[in-house]
Amino acid sequence: MPRSLEIQMNSFPIAGTFTISRGAKTSADVITCILAENGKRGWGECVPYRRYGETVEGVAAQIEAARPLIEAGISGEDLLSAMAPGAARNAVDCAIWDLEAKRGGKSVAERIVLASPKPLTTAYTISLGEPEIMAAQARAYSARALLKVKVGTGDDECRMRAVREAAPNSIIMLDANEGWPEATLEHHLRIAAEMKIALVEQPLPAGRDEMLAEIERPVLVCADESVHHTGDLASLRDRYDAINIKLDKTGGLTEALAMKREAQRLGFQIMLGCMVGTSLAMAPAVLLAQDAEFVDLDGPLLLARDRQPGLRYTASLVWPPEPSLWG
Repeated sequence: MPRSLEIQMNSFPIAGTFTISRGAKTSADVITCILAENGKRGWGECVPYRRYGETVEGVAAQIEAARPLIEAGISGEDLLSAMAPGAARNAVDCAIWDLEAKRGGKSVAERIVLASPKPLTTAYTISLGEPEIMAAQARAYSARALLKVKVGTGDDECRMRAVREAAPNSIIMLDANEGWPEATLEHHLRIAAEMKIALVEQPLPAGRDEMLAEIERPVLVCADESVHHTGDLASLRDRYDAINIKLDKTGGLTEALAMKREAQRLGFQIMLGCMVGTSLAMAPAVLLAQDAEFVDLDGPLLLARDRQPGLRYTASLVWPPEPSLWG
């Protein structure tokens, strides 16, 4: 029986509102790619992201345009040249990995030489808001080992201090989502160091981050919007200490594996991050994150409902996916 492709558009409500420096959202609108062959089904999920010019309809159209290649059985390696990096390729690539695992009886973990994947400590995200509201959120989750705090205004000192006071024992990362002005960058980094912040993610806009190479960086600075695929890495060595690998940016697990290897060779620390999506989107990233310094795969925890079965989250840990979910 030939391989067949099914494309679904799904929406999962967010519990409350998720707010970053660029705006707020109340649902995770995702695309599910399902490949079927000889009674086996492989699944992949992507989250189109407007910051990169993606829409649900546009990403679905990209996958549809590649249907002949996909149904002809294209490999993940050949997909790298057939489709551009981004959400569309991610959904297809992850579905190929899942289908091949189910057809061949060898798990994705085994194929990428993971003898026994382990549970990982993942961040929990605190949305951007007024300092007292963010402090209340941080206090409610202060038992968690790792918090990721959304910032990105001209004056975030009060937010840093409020969250640190509310969660004195948590490791804290900040994510400015390109929102810090150059005029306050050094001040914010000094306050971050004083508050014992572990890492600051993407403080300046992508393409306008040269200042990071010219100043002292008293805390680790991580590239997110500035880095998408392996080809971006070499030009960032002078301004970033870490990179955030997201499968929706790289365009799937195949490219993400190569990107992680090259980033480690170049001396970057690794964060595995995510868009707000379901457990299906997180599952490949949990395997990729097994030796990462920072893990931020809390997307399903921000949803009012997840896929079933989903990933197992207990306390600060996320567990590797069961075969019934992916891989």
